[in-house]
Amino acid sequence: MKKLVVVGAGPAGLMSAAIAAERGARVILVEKMAKVGRKLSITGKGRCNLTTSVDGSDLIKGFPGNGRFLHSAFHEFSNTDLIQFFHKRGLQTNVERGNRVFPVSDKAEDVVDLLNNNARKAGVEILLSATVTNIIIKDSKLAGINSDRGEFAVDAIIIATGGMSYPGTGSTGDGYVWAKQLGHRVIHPRPGLVPLQVSEKWIKELQGLGLKNVRARTYTEKGKLINEDFGELIFTHFGLSGPIILSMSHDIGYHLFKQQQPVTIKLDLKPALQEEKLDERIQRDFNKYSRKMFKNALNDLLPQKMIPVIISLSGIEAEKECHQITRTERLALVRLLKNFTMTITGTRPIAEAIVTAGGVDVKEVNPKTMASKLVKGIYFAGEILDVDGYTGGYNLQAAFSTGYVAGKYAALE
Repeated sequence: MKKLVVVGAGPAGLMSAAIAAERGARVILVEKMAKVGRKLSITGKGRCNLTTSVDGSDLIKGFPGNGRFLHSAFHEFSNTDLIQFFHKRGLQTNVERGNRVFPVSDKAEDVVDLLNNNARKAGVEILLSATVTNIIIKDSKLAGINSDRGEFAVDAIIIATGGMSYPGTGSTGDGYVWAKQLGHRVIHPRPGLVPLQVSEKWIKELQGLGLKNVRARTYTEKGKLINEDFGELIFTHFGLSGPIILSMSHDIGYHLFKQQQPVTIKLDLKPALQEEKLDERIQRDFNKYSRKMFKNALNDLLPQKMIPVIISLSGIEAEKECHQITRTERLALVRLLKNFTMTITGTRPIAEAIVTAGGVDVKEVNPKTMASKLVKGIYFAGEILDVDGYTGGYNLQAAFSTGYVAGKYAALE
């Protein structure tokens, strides 16, 4: 019987351990935390966005970070396969806005329990509060692992230790150290889906304000478009967060990391209206409130919390009556609403990121098996790989799919 150790009891580790055991391997799953699935239990604000329901051909498009590497894994274990996997084991799912798939119970703990029970039923031995100290290589071949529970002789190891986001759940970058010791190149880990910091002081006045149906565009210092998105965002005391900000943060963070230069973000607060139509709308409001002061004439147009900031940035005197506002001032207001501009100086720390960008270089991993191309018997699965996707269930799907493939081939090869 093939002896196999899986390190890390997150989604990739729990899936790979069960799949390997179902294929006849003797599997030990080693987890340094006192419970399995610690990070998984808090995903989706505790609801667990399992995957996405997008068509299979569109799945890869959800991964700006090395999505092509996942072609084979998704062919073996797709989002449809994953949903069926949960349904067969008694966990029903709902598809919500944006193709997001959640358990009907809205409880991430139900997902964790299912994966834990599935692994145990398959015969996986799970060691909790156990720490792997190093991987033993003899004569350029895998020999075993050392841990605080002793030394284990193994035929294969699946490293599924995650990245460096939410370190309190156990994702502290241990796997990167081992990968480097094995000769693998590790692409610098950095925040993946993460809020952004801006330099403007007035941002604190908008803290807690959420906006729907806005268009965001980001630009380099030289004015080149980096990316754009449409949807929801929220202002924080340090800058910006929310769905579109998290999705855009991958490319923004990469630019900040590579160029070490700030990024400009421009929000179109009224994307449904061209400038001419927006000007007509504002004229109607100004006519309606012609004898009111400017500061009291924007309630129909903007959220209350935003009005003082817009007034300050517009250059129009707050107590100026609307009928006195000039055409030049009004058009400047239109441009401000269509190009609400901030300066992004950085991302929040990697500990606050939903996922880690960077990781084990996928050029050194076989995409069909998740096996190391450098050391026989070593496999990688999940967030430790230099693969990351947008928000909306993509990253968990990648973890489950790579875990499935790693478990299958670690047991069979």
